[in-house]
Amino acid sequence: MSETLPDRLSVNPRSPFYNEAVLARGIGIRFKGVERNDVEEYCVSEGWVRVAAGRALDRRGNPITFKHSGPVEPYFKTEAE
Repeated sequence: MSETLPDRLSVNPRSPFYNEAVLARGIGIRFKGVERNDVEEYCVSEGWVRVAAGRALDRRGNPITFKHSGPVEPYFKTEAE
């Protein structure tokens, strides 16, 4: 596996941007200089993250998310084997 992270990544298995191999390694997100643990999806090139709105769910059972704009810095939490 390469050391570069994808430009866009989602934790939802139904998303086209879901990548289980990358997520299994552990991803950390620094958004506007602050460590975030509640990010559902991010895009580095467009500069946004999607964050769940509490426990609220839509009619399909997916969490309702808010899109926040700003600098996004993803990184691996663990080293490559």
